[in-house]
Amino acid sequence: MTGDPYWNHNVHYHRAVLAAVPDGCRTALDVGCGDGLLARKLAARVRTVTGVDRSPEMIRQARARQPGNITFVEADYLDGVSLPTDGYDFVSAVAVVHHARFEDAIGGLTRLVAPGGRLVVVGMAYNRTPLDWVISGCGLPVSLLYARAHGGKRGPAGMPVEDSAMHWGEARAAARRLLPGCRFRRRLLWRYVLVWDKTRNGGS
Repeated sequence: MTGDPYWNHNVHYHRAVLAAVPDGCRTALDVGCGDGLLARKLAARVRTVTGVDRSPEMIRQARARQPGNITFVEADYLDGVSLPTDGYDFVSAVAVVHHARFEDAIGGLTRLVAPGGRLVVVGMAYNRTPLDWVISGCGLPVSLLYARAHGGKRGPAGMPVEDSAMHWGEARAAARRLLPGCRFRRRLLWRYVLVWDKTRNGGS
């Protein structure tokens, strides 16, 4: 997206997250908000936005540039107490779920989505099959071109980094098992995008 202060593979898929925001969305939560870049984009479309991250440094950076309709919270979304159950019309989690057991992460995220709301996950997985390696290889020149176009700025500084413990097939199967009816799509630049709608009675 033009105007971003830096570029990386997660920022590249902010567009997919924003495109999934439902019309008339009133409350949004960005889990693992980092320095608040995606939360600030959501704030241009949603009445009130909360960004949550367990990293004190990330929250410090986020609060340094905080529009009036965003609240940044230093907390762990998995603790079950820091954020309201069924509290948000839209929940996004970019490069977050691989920092915990997939089942725990998905359970923690779906708890936060209001009935009738939407969850969007941008996740990571590792290559296992020959096809996995071919697809990942196709992304390399595209990634280099985007990085060069953005001057090689890859921030934010201090963002916690961790590798995924699941390969692509495992991630797809687990998503479909835990979130029936979800839309799971592998993208070129080493990410998948998962979209799930919570029904009014709390299911998928």
